[in-house]
Amino acid sequence: MLDGLTERPVSLYAAAVLRIGYGLVHLVFLLREFSHRDEIWGPGSPWTPDLARQLFDQTGWDSILTLSDNRAYFEACYALAVVTSALFALGWRTRAVSVAFAVVVASFHSRAILMSDGGDNLILLMSLYLALTACGRRWSLDARRVRRRAGAGIAVRAPGGAQGELRSHLRASRRTLTAVLHNCGMFVIAAQVCFLYGSAGLYKVQGGSWGSGTALHYVLHLDLFRPWPGLSGMADEHDVLIAIACYLTVLLQVAFPFVLFGRLKYPVLTALLGMHVGIAVLMGLPLFSGAMIIADAVFLPDRFYRALGRPRRRAARGAASGTTAEAPRAPRALVPTQSEPSG
Repeated sequence: MLDGLTERPVSLYAAAVLRIGYGLVHLVFLLREFSHRDEIWGPGSPWTPDLARQLFDQTGWDSILTLSDNRAYFEACYALAVVTSALFALGWRTRAVSVAFAVVVASFHSRAILMSDGGDNLILLMSLYLALTACGRRWSLDARRVRRRAGAGIAVRAPGGAQGELRSHLRASRRTLTAVLHNCGMFVIAAQVCFLYGSAGLYKVQGGSWGSGTALHYVLHLDLFRPWPGLSGMADEHDVLIAIACYLTVLLQVAFPFVLFGRLKYPVLTALLGMHVGIAVLMGLPLFSGAMIIADAVFLPDRFYRALGRPRRRAARGAASGTTAEAPRAPRALVPTQSEPSG
């Protein structure tokens, strides 16, 4: 088992899905709040930089946004955050950009910590964990660059003698360190999600409204979580379905850590997907739901993601073979013969 931990990174496709998902979610979040950026994080925010610095003394967090109160500096930081999120999702120079993405997410989160809805808390944790992983090995510009170099036959000739042996040992040590950090990071991500679901389920069990099956009834009547009052009222008309949804939510969350080692996890993940979609629509929490759906992807094996890409690869091969088969044949007059020498 220890050899498997140190020899090769596991769940590379799942790490790529997490990278793409959280990069895009944070990018969309920044673009959506672009018109309100000054009121939330900028110098014009009611939660002033001085108040944020006072809170940092208690929480231990910090933010690049509070290094200066200059508006031009804030706009430059916001543009940097947008570009960093896009590059992280694309997987460009992922090793360095992942660290920059974690700094950006932590800075924006800690600058306006009271604006949190739960989703950005999870994105913050995942950005820190992903900085340890090799999340750019699949479905990234980095992976595309490596494939092109391999296809072009570009190789670095290692020097011989003691210098070559030293470089070989350094490369082996680097591969081992990368594999260990990546596997530990993916394990921590999976453990974080299990802890989140398990603690949420156990917390709900202690509540009388969840035990009576009426918790969602009260949630649907909170004005703060009613983006579509008509839809919430329509859903609340079905008392039996509301009670079933309450019990099923608690059951799925409590049982989630115990079903991950069998095939039962696939219907459980599907049910959780439906639950998060319902939260996004009925409660108006798309950031939280998106962050949770992306986090669930860590439990899908690489063979699942490879299977998703097979139809596309088959279609590409079919198109390539069809183009080859339909290529026009050269006219016979242009084919050189003995009586008609070429060149």
